[in-house]
Amino acid sequence: MKIEVWSDYVCPFCYIGKRRLEHALERFPNKDQVEVVYKSFELDPNAPLQAKGDIHDLLAGKYGMSREQAIDANRNVGEAARGVGLHYDFDRMRYTNTFDAHRLAHFAAEKGVPQAVTERLMKAYFTEGASLGDHEELTKLAVEAGLDAEEVRNVLNSDAYAENVRADENEAMNLGVRGVPFFVLDGKFAVSGAQPDSVFDQALSKAWGERSPLTVLGGDSEAADGCVDGSCAVPQQKNN
Repeated sequence: MKIEVWSDYVCPFCYIGKRRLEHALERFPNKDQVEVVYKSFELDPNAPLQAKGDIHDLLAGKYGMSREQAIDANRNVGEAARGVGLHYDFDRMRYTNTFDAHRLAHFAAEKGVPQAVTERLMKAYFTEGASLGDHEELTKLAVEAGLDAEEVRNVLNSDAYAENVRADENEAMNLGVRGVPFFVLDGKFAVSGAQPDSVFDQALSKAWGERSPLTVLGGDSEAADGCVDGSCAVPQQKNN
């Protein structure tokens, strides 16, 4: 079963939703047969590399609230994060443009370490105050997640994987995604937002239960002995 997750690295509920999905998968009896693929989504494609003001000011300006209200709202999000074992340091967060971080993630997927890079970038932003728009910081984090520094710099100093990011975003638009995190299970079921654990449990069970049974075409597979009809059967061991 394949689970596609659209998210952004500066989206606080995306990290929470990531953890809730992971916790649900830990309880899921068929977890070894589940592939999770993270896909690109920018909350603000026009975000600057260095935003003015801190995260509280940005939230207040976005929703027309006071700074004190923004601090309270962020405190509530922080409590939700603690509920899944995460620590958010809002005073250290540096809001930035995430396009290059998403390009880096596609490179990581090609190198076989997408999960490690996704986790490292999210932790760095929400907990350590890293700027995910800074190439040197991105390189450092990528190396910690298992990538080669020189290869990462070459990617970041080019426009490599830009089309991959746009393809993910266009796919999200075609699916009607308006916010993240957004989870698509086997192309049939969707979960929008960082829902409670029970929702993820139900979604996994539902998607697994709706999987189509395997239909064998072109003959009876049990009758195959050796390489016949385009099929090579594993010979049965005989007891001596």
